[in-house]
Amino acid sequence: MNEEETVSLPKPERRDAAENRQRILNAALRLFERHGVEQVSMNQIAMEAQIGPGTLYRRYRNKSELCLDLMKDNLVQLFEDIYAYLEDNHGDSPSSRLRGILALFMGFREKKAQLLRGVEESSSSNRPTSRTKGPLYHELHEILVQLFDEMHAFSGRSGSNSVFRADMLLNGISSDAYWFQREVREYTPDEILEHLCATFIAES
Repeated sequence: MNEEETVSLPKPERRDAAENRQRILNAALRLFERHGVEQVSMNQIAMEAQIGPGTLYRRYRNKSELCLDLMKDNLVQLFEDIYAYLEDNHGDSPSSRLRGILALFMGFREKKAQLLRGVEESSSSNRPTSRTKGPLYHELHEILVQLFDEMHAFSGRSGSNSVFRADMLLNGISSDAYWFQREVREYTPDEILEHLCATFIAES
């Protein structure tokens, strides 16, 4: 093993830091289950975990990062399911595979609604760019762009912007947009999926 490889190895977490992390996550989960993510502040989490606010903010800059840590194992499983689906269905048309990925993600959103809202929540204000910077949407965006590129090549059409279409589709399945359709428009998940497919991946 050379020197560069040795330097790149991650350092093990100190025992007290690991204990603080678990205390924070347990406290946050209790509060989120009781009150919902949006109603819980970082100061409340610090009090529930019996640590100082400074200790909390040294580990998590905002509630979004904390939710992402809570979601980490679930997100790993989501993307494992997505990549397994793409592999198992590689012979299908790109539009069919895109529809399948949307169905997987929407099922995940239904099961993990509160924490996903927290992951997407901006740290200070509701800036439109904050959602695109998260690892969840960055990885989904790459998958969508690749499939849109395949759709364009498959159909022989030119002039479509895959990056733009992926951005717009991700906005359409963000928490705010998705739950507006579910709660205000009263669409079922299946109906939302049909409308998304008709809007973004209908083949001419």
